[in-house]
Amino acid sequence: MSTRADTDNYRDLFLKKVAMMDARAPIEFAKGAFPHTVNLPLMTDIERQKVGTCYTQQGEAAAIALGHRLVSGQVKADRLAAWADFARAHPDGYLYCFRGGLRSQIVQTWLREEAGIAYPRVIGGYKALRGFLLGTLDRALTECGFTVLGGMTGTGKTDVLARLDHGLDLEGHAHHRGSSFGKRVTGQPVQVAFENGLAIDILRKRHAGHQRFVVEDEGQAIGSCSVPVALHRGMQRYPLVWLEDTLDHRVQRILRDYVVNLCAEFIATHGEDSGRELFAQRLRQSLDKIHKRLGGLRHQQLAAIMDAALAEQARSGDVDGHRAWIESLLTDYYDPMYRHQRQSKADRIVFTGDEDAVLDYLRRMHA
Repeated sequence: MSTRADTDNYRDLFLKKVAMMDARAPIEFAKGAFPHTVNLPLMTDIERQKVGTCYTQQGEAAAIALGHRLVSGQVKADRLAAWADFARAHPDGYLYCFRGGLRSQIVQTWLREEAGIAYPRVIGGYKALRGFLLGTLDRALTECGFTVLGGMTGTGKTDVLARLDHGLDLEGHAHHRGSSFGKRVTGQPVQVAFENGLAIDILRKRHAGHQRFVVEDEGQAIGSCSVPVALHRGMQRYPLVWLEDTLDHRVQRILRDYVVNLCAEFIATHGEDSGRELFAQRLRQSLDKIHKRLGGLRHQQLAAIMDAALAEQARSGDVDGHRAWIESLLTDYYDPMYRHQRQSKADRIVFTGDEDAVLDYLRRMHA
């Protein structure tokens, strides 16, 4: 393996999707990481805690000595083997720790001296990479133009974003559809990972030549993820394009996303029987979340319709029974809220139209 220099070219690391070995402890990795990284820690959480306590009480030299005692013998051999496997599988990759300091230097040294592998580090480590991405987001908000895409629930705003080269899918990065029914089968990223993914998306799109972006009209929170404060503030003043569609099409789209596709995701993840049961539980829980806003009687009526639809779906596979509660929820609950929002934002609306018209407008506007 040829020798490569350590790097501080954070831009290329993210643009080229370079594989990186994260030598931080698992608890650090869980709080936030980057795409294309694998956590292969120098120390476990418990080992790191012991070394940290030793550092506080006895100083750096004692802490380093303790670290070497904890990571020795077969423990060291097993970790070294994992690092070597990663390095061989990713000959163009890099390794890092929190600040690019002692931990990554130790891993680098052991790889070179005991496995014969010269593997480069990221200078500045995780902290520098994270700072670069935060700066990328800040610069985009200062230097680029943004348009907000709004519309009633079910008009297909996410579908439009997917067809735009300059669309930023906040819900996709948050792994949540943004409504009371928006929770997906698998969990959401932590806040730091959500922000990192968004910043990398912006970086790559700017590298491709885009200087204007389209984002969906969102609240501050998308499930457990929060839209970066500066971006959300900007979204309250950016030009607004309003997407329209018929009620029938909207019901069909909700049926596709929140019933057919969601059920399939649960089955793929949990198996046929458990998946169907968990899917049914998720739908009921989602409706229960808005119980107070619906009112007791309306919630009871919709829950009965939903239960009948779920029973028929389980019996025959027919999902048409779901249309009734979907249509009622749209017309009686979501649409009044969105009409009020549209009225309050009317002075910012620069274009209104169906999917094809909106796509044409946004492509021409942002060309």
